[in-house]
Amino acid sequence: MKILVTGSNGQVGSSLVKQLNQMPDVEFLAVDREQLDITDGAAVAKLVNEFKPDAIINAAAHTAVDKAEQEVELSYAINRDGPLLLAQAANTVGAAMLHISTDYVFAGDKDGEYLETDATDPQGIYGQSKLAGELAVAVACPRHIILRTAWVFCETGNNFVKTMLRLAQSRDELGVVCDQFGGPTYAGDIANALIVMAKAISKGNQSFGIYHYSGLPHVNWHQFACEIFSQAKSQGLLNKEMSVNALTSDQYPTPAKRPINSKLNCNKIQDYFGIQSSDWRAALIRIKEYL
Repeated sequence: MKILVTGSNGQVGSSLVKQLNQMPDVEFLAVDREQLDITDGAAVAKLVNEFKPDAIINAAAHTAVDKAEQEVELSYAINRDGPLLLAQAANTVGAAMLHISTDYVFAGDKDGEYLETDATDPQGIYGQSKLAGELAVAVACPRHIILRTAWVFCETGNNFVKTMLRLAQSRDELGVVCDQFGGPTYAGDIANALIVMAKAISKGNQSFGIYHYSGLPHVNWHQFACEIFSQAKSQGLLNKEMSVNALTSDQYPTPAKRPINSKLNCNKIQDYFGIQSSDWRAALIRIKEYL
């Protein structure tokens, strides 16, 4: 099969490239923002018509949550308009469209895990623009998969794990929020899930729609940080004990409101595609690769 990957330099995008390179049965084309501006309709249509993929996996996004509050037009251009153009092009050539979304489409105030069918209510520009992208993709390409995920990390790019390890080099004490809960998700596992779904669709699986995919067990940011430092110390990357102070969201204000509850129920993706939740603790065993 043929797969077009956009956003190839991001965390999920680079993970997709790494894994697809090991699959001789898949022909793929991976592009970053310099090679394809997904908000340029003519460029998108030209590339898709020439390559004629069986599936487009859109890993491009404006994910700077706080900056999005000021960069409204840019957020909507990348998170809504670009996915719309990709989905329209996918529909034209008969390709499936796989699009990554986020826990930020929810208000984050539910008790318990969020289901795919729960009402959306994004609280900031990032979540609002990502929800607009979901709706645009669904309308433009009936053969779509929207994969909502959360708390993404891997060896490349900017993420919480790398930030904690960097700060530990110069500090002995940190404050980390303890009242926001979710599932850390390894980008390599997201990439694998997307590839499994794309291959299943190419073989006739018609289970299109919205799916949740994130890591287990659910934790808060403070617990996640403590596990990161524990792994780093046990593997010889830290020669000291880090003091991690628990903060409330009120004690750590940010321009964009964070969801208090980002727990995603991932039963549907397991039922329809046999995909297990991300084991984020297993991903931290390779923590040396994050430095």
